[in-house]
Amino acid sequence: MRPPVMQRSIMAQITDYGDGISAIDAEFIRPHATSVHLIIENGRAAIVDTGSNHAVPVVLEALARKGLAPRDVDYVVLTHIHLDHAGGAGLLMTKLPNAKLTVHPRGAWHIADPRRLIEGTIAVYGEEAARRLYGDIVPVPATRIIETPDGARVSLNGRELRFIDTPGHARHCVSIVDGGTGHIFAGDTFGLSYRELDVDGKCFIFPTTSPVQFDPPTLHRSIEILERHHPDAIYVTHYSQVRDIPRLAADLHRLLHAHERVALEAKDLGAARYEAMREGLTRIAIEESKRQGWTVSEERLMEVLTHDIELNAQGLGDWLDTLG
Repeated sequence: MRPPVMQRSIMAQITDYGDGISAIDAEFIRPHATSVHLIIENGRAAIVDTGSNHAVPVVLEALARKGLAPRDVDYVVLTHIHLDHAGGAGLLMTKLPNAKLTVHPRGAWHIADPRRLIEGTIAVYGEEAARRLYGDIVPVPATRIIETPDGARVSLNGRELRFIDTPGHARHCVSIVDGGTGHIFAGDTFGLSYRELDVDGKCFIFPTTSPVQFDPPTLHRSIEILERHHPDAIYVTHYSQVRDIPRLAADLHRLLHAHERVALEAKDLGAARYEAMREGLTRIAIEESKRQGWTVSEERLMEVLTHDIELNAQGLGDWLDTLG
């Protein structure tokens, strides 16, 4: 397969991987933090995750640059319903007259009626920040939603997309096996991998938790499910294609266990629990940087990972609360 080719315009930044697969930079939080994936098969398209409302014009411009019209999109595919992945889904669907939206059965109701989703986001970020990050969340008519439990399949102009249930990050997570390549679109199930941390083309991995529903043992099992498919590449939303999956999976299991240890050590610290976990996760990131030989400065490392460390601490706190 040929190396990725970067395309640039005033708006959309696109990375092409071949086999009809591209990543579009949603520019959520910062550039190269959140990717929207595009699959094209003989003039028909599927969009995997959408980013926020702010990414909608970027996605439409990327389609146009690929020679596609909005009517050429058959599916908007959600790996899960967190708003950095699905916040723009409703608005985007209003622009795509022929598209159906696929989502885990546990997430379908929230996409059709996003009020509780919005409330949960406000609880995490605060109302002002939630509105700034995501804008107004548009519901998707139930008649345009396809529920995709484990084993569900859809056809993109003859190219099969198969859904596998991969909870752990949240209970409404699915990963998508692309029948054209055997590659997998994993959302947040396979962690995050920012391109700023790559060294000589070698990518790395770091866990991402969720402020609600995070469950480490379940996530370990989902990672094992992905491993058993032996994909040559996995596409994570933060940020796009990773390869050398056995090495990354081993690192992800190891780092998840380290996150669990930090959480359990802080379990009984009461009001000091969150800060203790945040400090512990920061240490994990710095130690991993040294272990892997990341070339960024510690200051730059914190610029890249601080937002995720804070969310990871919240997710671990939610998991601790379920332990009683």
